[in-house]
Amino acid sequence: MKKSGIQITRHACLYETAPAYVTDQPRFLNSAVRGITKLGPHELLGVLKKIEKDMGRTTGVRYGPRPIDLDILFYGKLKIHSEILDVPHERIWERPFVVAPLIDLLGSDIDSDTVASWHSFSKHSSDLFELWEKLGGESLVGRNGMKRVLPVGNNLWDWSSKTSVMGILNLTPDSFSDGGKYLSVEAAVSQVRLMLSEGADIIDFGAQSTRPNALKITVEEELDRLIPVIEAVNKMPEVEGKLLSVDTFYSDVASEAVKNGVHLVNDVSGGRLDSNMHNVVAALRVPFIAMHMRGDPSSMQNPENLQYNDVCKDVAFELYERLEEAELAGIPAWRLILDPGIGFSKNTEHNLDILTGLTTIRSEIARRSLALSRAPFLIGPSRKRFLGEVCARPAAEERDPATVAAVTTGVLNGANIVRVHNVRYNADALRLCDALLERKLYA
Repeated sequence: MKKSGIQITRHACLYETAPAYVTDQPRFLNSAVRGITKLGPHELLGVLKKIEKDMGRTTGVRYGPRPIDLDILFYGKLKIHSEILDVPHERIWERPFVVAPLIDLLGSDIDSDTVASWHSFSKHSSDLFELWEKLGGESLVGRNGMKRVLPVGNNLWDWSSKTSVMGILNLTPDSFSDGGKYLSVEAAVSQVRLMLSEGADIIDFGAQSTRPNALKITVEEELDRLIPVIEAVNKMPEVEGKLLSVDTFYSDVASEAVKNGVHLVNDVSGGRLDSNMHNVVAALRVPFIAMHMRGDPSSMQNPENLQYNDVCKDVAFELYERLEEAELAGIPAWRLILDPGIGFSKNTEHNLDILTGLTTIRSEIARRSLALSRAPFLIGPSRKRFLGEVCARPAAEERDPATVAAVTTGVLNGANIVRVHNVRYNADALRLCDALLERKLYA
């Protein structure tokens, strides 16, 4: 689409759905995008049909299997009726698998006259939100053959089916909790094996410390620590079916790590410390974890970076700006994971407010983009200083019980992934959280 003069500005979530009409066929993937083009509506239709053809679509059974199906749902404020094109698309109103991604392209606040006109086109409802509710709304997601998924490699990750555990592997001499423990490949592999045996779903490799006041190392130094361990871990039979993540703010490190088998890029700056990061990740077509931080690790705890009017609302706004930059660079919403940055540019009170205010952060992001507000949320409170301050535990390794409490609070308030040092304790806590949430959902 980009090559054809269509600038994509927003992406919906990605939905895996049961086939409609002709049901004896594989499951479908559905999404939607919002964009800007100088092409007229019929020119646009011609471009989309050419894209379909180039991707292997041929004439077949109506509603039957096909590699791709592109439709124009809306075109500005226009209503169009011709022999080959109807806008709005005539069957939007009866199809949850179309309305769900369409709603994702909106914010709960109406952002333009054009969007207001889309709401006015809605049949049998006062607006698109009411239409979605009449079709079943959020109650349809996770049931009735529809679920939001995140593409990772050749698989689709149903991240909402259970809370995921990300085990931390610091390949650094100076990390605040376990710096120096896993500098050798043998020690690192042994720790990965332990975390996987204890229930880790994701292993997060970090070869550069991001503790407060940490100094940067070079790309070359980071890769020298990182690549031998990734290569060794990928040879482990236990890693089959698990995800590997690289914790870096360098795009060159992200690129090399993905080439060597890593599945996700985890950037504490959300792309702000390397101007090439978003473009590189977009080209790599891997999920991107965008975290909120002000400044960099050496300056993030400076007084000017700890000033908030309302920490949850301010974090939501600043995180949304990073996500919007990523999306405009070509990283779709269905490949984004959000991290509010516990311990980064935050004091103890801020961290506590975030743990209990994740729903506020989601709702504030939803005002601008429902798709981004529905992305997976990751939290990383593990062994951090604020837990030591609250519990009078100056030694980081003594903060695991407090970490379990923090993780439990975050998950019950909407977190989907937790990044932790002690996988065993937190995996048990998450099993209980998931059981509680399931009871609440189906009560």
